Amino acid sequence: MILTKEKKAEVLQELTDLFKNSTSAVASDYSGLKTSDISDLRKSLKKQGIRLIVTKNSLARKALVAANLEMDQSILDKPIFFAFGDDEVEASKILYEFGKKNESLKILGGVVNGEPADEAKIKMLALLPGKEELKAKLVGVLAGPTYGLGNVCNANIRGLVSVISQYAQTR
Repeated sequence: MILTKEKKAEVLQELTDLFKNSTSAVASDYSGLKTSDISDLRKSLKKQGIRLIVTKNSLARKALVAANLEMDQSILDKPIFFAFGDDEVEASKILYEFGKKNESLKILGGVVNGEPADEAKIKMLALLPGKEELKAKLVGVLAGPTYGLGNVCNANIRGLVSVISQYAQTR
């Protein structure tokens, strides 16, 4: 698709804003993926608030420079798309899981918290639990002692009720 200068400037500004405002931008090689696979991936990413952008590599280079970010430039020599998200882990996790099912998708690297990230770092992030999972674990850890204390306090009452019930049945 041929872009006019105005459209290129608009896309460049949007990409620059995404690079500046997103916590993570994960670049993946999509060559070999079917359009339907990319659509499915886009839908699963969108459910988590992650935006998938397919763009020209030259515009991505300019957007990275405009956002004062660095990334391995050899990544930008392949057909890639970027997954932009506010969670450092979630975009990596979804792309990693999708890549396990569909070998055509290859995670190449990206930018996480303003720092360049290689393929190994992105995969390491993908294996970490997400923010929601960590919050749930924290709630479980905090609620555990309270739950245990409640059970201990109720155990005496249950025992008393059981003794009274057995005494009443013997009479």
